[in-house]
Amino acid sequence: MNHFLRNLTPSEQVGLLFVFVFGLLVLISVAALVMSLKDRQEDDLHTQKLREFNALLSTSWVMSTVFWVGWAAGETIATVLFGLVAFFALREFITLSPTRQGDHRSLVLAFFVVLPMQFALVITQRFDLVTVFIPVYVFLAIPVVSALADDPQRFLERNAKLQWGIMVCVYGISHVPALLLLKFPDYLGKNAFLVFFLVFVVQSCMTVQHLVDRRWPRKPIAPHVSQTFNWTGWFIAVGTASLMGGVLGGLTPFKPAQAVAMAFIACVAGSLGHLVMKALKRDRGITSWGSEGKSVTGATGLLDRVDALCFAAPVFFHSVRWYFGV
Repeated sequence: MNHFLRNLTPSEQVGLLFVFVFGLLVLISVAALVMSLKDRQEDDLHTQKLREFNALLSTSWVMSTVFWVGWAAGETIATVLFGLVAFFALREFITLSPTRQGDHRSLVLAFFVVLPMQFALVITQRFDLVTVFIPVYVFLAIPVVSALADDPQRFLERNAKLQWGIMVCVYGISHVPALLLLKFPDYLGKNAFLVFFLVFVVQSCMTVQHLVDRRWPRKPIAPHVSQTFNWTGWFIAVGTASLMGGVLGGLTPFKPAQAVAMAFIACVAGSLGHLVMKALKRDRGITSWGSEGKSVTGATGLLDRVDALCFAAPVFFHSVRWYFGV
């Protein structure tokens, strides 16, 4: 089997990976369908758990499809595709937050200047500027534009909201296609495995944490933010997903111990970022970024599907780039 895999070209290896992923998703989806047919005989708690599981499964389908389309179309198209994801995620974030007339200039700047420039920097592989463009230059420019609009009411709150949305939705998501452009020695044409590694360990962490919390519920650490987040479930989830990352180390340019460490970094950032996004939703008085399951963008809770990745991607990208000097 190993001899067969080694004889495949990088493109054939990545294609085989997607065949495996989509095949696994089909099997899980069939199992979920069978469970839903039995659901009529179960109680409300079972129905709610099944809905949450289907939401996780739907997230996996969406993310896998996006990555497959991006890989098949090439690095540039993949970056543009993730730019569209960032656009819709930011729109979802802003739509569920109140704005004023004085914010219109800043919103135009965010959607039609900052977002395309950030992804253009990714396409041209100007990673040093990718790192500082939004946290430094944009964070200074946004309040200047707002001040020129001559609307000081709730000035700090309005600007902080927009800056936070840009940081999560644009800055965070832009680092996913950036992984496709890193140049590792003896790893040309295989960067799709690196993206798969990141998404797999983060999704595994979230899934394990969900299952552990349902099987062995504990007292929540921050009950006003999340009724299920507790340190026991979190440690089990992060540890399990990190070890799974070590198993997948052969798909990456990492050695097994390095793969465990990188998976650990991604899982910690992603899971705690997901908790932060829950706090933002509680502040807005909503349960999901989509209104009653359907967002203003037409995507069902798009930001709910990528929030952990928005936090994990930049931390993972810069950790990999710093440690390996690429």
